[in-house]
Amino acid sequence: MIKRTLCFSNPAYLSLKNEQLVIKLPQVEKNNDLSDSFKADTVRTIPIEDTGVVVLDHKQITITQGLMEALLENNCAVITCDKSHLPVGLMLPLAGNTTQNERFRCQLDASLPLKKQLWQQTVQAKIGNQAVVLEKCRGSEVGNMQKWQKEVRSGDPDNLEGRAAAYYWKNMFPDVEDFTREREGTSPNNLLNYGYAILRAVVARALVASGMLPTLGIHHHNRYNAYCLADDIMEPYRPYVDALVVDYTNENGYPDELTPDIKRVMLSVPVLDVRINGQRSPLMLAAGQTAASLYRCFTGESRKIIYPEK
Repeated sequence: MIKRTLCFSNPAYLSLKNEQLVIKLPQVEKNNDLSDSFKADTVRTIPIEDTGVVVLDHKQITITQGLMEALLENNCAVITCDKSHLPVGLMLPLAGNTTQNERFRCQLDASLPLKKQLWQQTVQAKIGNQAVVLEKCRGSEVGNMQKWQKEVRSGDPDNLEGRAAAYYWKNMFPDVEDFTREREGTSPNNLLNYGYAILRAVVARALVASGMLPTLGIHHHNRYNAYCLADDIMEPYRPYVDALVVDYTNENGYPDELTPDIKRVMLSVPVLDVRINGQRSPLMLAAGQTAASLYRCFTGESRKIIYPEK
């Protein structure tokens, strides 16, 4: 089942009643000139079980502890945004699987050679998807990227991921002079940042649901990063966000600010159509398949992560 992604960009009271997320508007609730029946008509409810991601993007949002507890119990990812409207925080449940301890141990016991092989597969899948996106969106020559994809070795000691990324970003946005992919860079970096944050939440949620620690990565190991594994596993999914941004900028240019319309486009990331394991699937469900296949690698049942293919 595809879960909803909800974004709140205006003042709101968010609470819980009968396993429903209840939405009330402060400007309505505080207005004594309005009748109780009118106020009741403005209240909206959404089933908690249908919600997968919640984005809180306004300083005047009030959310109850009861609602937070219910969202986390249902493995919902809650994202908070800063004053620039960029995602800055991510909250996930501590326990997302009934055999949590057993699964943690399998992940912790994974050998270094296995992690290097898994990273090799991840980089190969990422470069392959980047090549397809670059060729489709820009008509660029991608024979070099296809060659690098095949040459990736265990652990990627030659940093072919970085070489492919340099070529990819050089050609991805030719209308932007000297475009560089960086968090604080010029547009469309702001669109990419927002889309990647949604993607990161979706992947982290899938990892937790499969009973794994999103902190303990197979390659990323920044001591200050609480989502190293999510950052690893989301790599082959990034090109789907890139393609979404290209489609938007082709029609609308390169905005300096994130408008509600832009956010609406980026919030479609969980339901993007992807091809995985020979079938079409919404990205959120595909992330669940990837996470489950990763756990099977940790247990020794498999040696291959299932990633989507562009």
